[in-house]
Amino acid sequence: MLGVTAVAVVGVAGLGAYNLYTGLTGGDRGPGHDGPVSASEVRETARDFLAAWAEKNDVRASQLTNDAASAVAALSGYRHDGHVAKLTLKAGRAQGTRVPFDVRADISYEGTRASWSYASELSVVRGRTTGRPLVDWMPSVLHPELTADRPALRTGLAAPPSVRVVDRDGKELTKERYPSLGPVLAELRKRYAAASGTGGRIEVWAAGVDDTPAKTLHVVAKGRPGTVHTTLDARVQSRAEEAVARRSGASVVALKPSTGEVLAVANSDRTEFNPAFQGATAPGSTFKIITSAALLESGKVTPGRPVPCPKTISYQQGMTFHNVEDSENPAATFAQDFAASCNTAFVSLAGDLSDSAVADEARAVFGIGLTWHVGVETFDGSVPTGGGDDKAAALIGQGRVQMNPLTVASVAATAQTGTFRQPVIVPRSLIREEQAKTERGLSPAAVRQLRSMMRLTATSGTAARAMSGLSGDIGAKTGSAEIDGQQTTNAWFTAYRNDIAAAAVVVGGGHGGDTAGPVVRDVLTAHG
Repeated sequence: MLGVTAVAVVGVAGLGAYNLYTGLTGGDRGPGHDGPVSASEVRETARDFLAAWAEKNDVRASQLTNDAASAVAALSGYRHDGHVAKLTLKAGRAQGTRVPFDVRADISYEGTRASWSYASELSVVRGRTTGRPLVDWMPSVLHPELTADRPALRTGLAAPPSVRVVDRDGKELTKERYPSLGPVLAELRKRYAAASGTGGRIEVWAAGVDDTPAKTLHVVAKGRPGTVHTTLDARVQSRAEEAVARRSGASVVALKPSTGEVLAVANSDRTEFNPAFQGATAPGSTFKIITSAALLESGKVTPGRPVPCPKTISYQQGMTFHNVEDSENPAATFAQDFAASCNTAFVSLAGDLSDSAVADEARAVFGIGLTWHVGVETFDGSVPTGGGDDKAAALIGQGRVQMNPLTVASVAATAQTGTFRQPVIVPRSLIREEQAKTERGLSPAAVRQLRSMMRLTATSGTAARAMSGLSGDIGAKTGSAEIDGQQTTNAWFTAYRNDIAAAAVVVGGGHGGDTAGPVVRDVLTAHG
């Protein structure tokens, strides 16, 4: 046996002066450098080459071959691209000019360490110009599966880490079963892969001339799937998917008022954009929940106070506002105005509020305009401060007010409980950023009054048809939002039933109770 052991590394300058000159330029042949290589030359050349390779002296090892330029690149690539931290080589008994040897390569890749053993061989030939005994260089010296077509060795991730996303009860969520969750699941995997316990499959492979994997040589780590837990409820999600699938341009979000946990999010349009979370559009009369809260807390109105509902009205001689189908009720109370979604009654109260009152209420009590950290990308609502027509329009959820089903569902949840709880789609322990918190909750009196008005809307107002037959603690609000350049209004509907709140929008859907209402009802009935 050839005992290949570590040998003293001769300085590259000293050794290279001879090797670089005689190996590459030929030099003069010395006596005795003709004819076949001898057995001793085979043993000594193999020994020196393997020792230099094991010692990571790629230059010295390459100069002991008949193609130093190719060898030095391949040897260096083997260590660096193959992530070989340590190499042990043991030569076997020479068979003529061939010398078999065993390889043990210690692989270290991104914190994963493993040993890889295999057998290879080399041949010793007489240099054509130098007459020196040299290793006949070819890629297979490094590994027998390396060839001219696949000359390089690489170590890396053979596939992206596998990450399962599951609902609150551990049921796996897939885009095949829940199509509108596609972009949400992809973002969750990307954000929380590191915390999911996943480990990617790591392989050593032979790379082709274009550096693409050609053949797997060794599996360093088989990999392990990770799991990202969410607050979603597969049963509610399934019902939400079915509900939006029946209506083009529909989006819905459901959450638990007691915790802020998102139970479902669904969109009828299958795109990478998630309008239920990221949309920014006027919420129409569903915003009157916030406007009413501001009016009730200011003491300017009570549910029983008479507030007439004329067909049309203008604020400060500005633009004219009207009701849906120009309805009117001169003898209405504020609670009746809310239940009938009377725009003109709310505009008539604009003078009772400061220009910043509604925006302040939205931010300080309902969290609209704060920065939320839900677990995926969201638009968290915007209620600008303004006077004149901007102020009047904002009171009824028009103008520059921008929201989406996520924020509207949160508004309904806050109205029910009196306390803003920032929505989340993953356990709060996974979210590193600080959760949004409001300055205060709704006053107890305002909570009672607002809940009574939302119940009236659900039982005998514009939401009654959609909420018909639902038992328990219920409340609702409808909305129709006019959008520039759009002939038909967007339909909005938000409601709560016991410990679930939901909001839906149907683009171009018209009356909120007719098209968005059934979407919300389907979701509310999926949860007991």
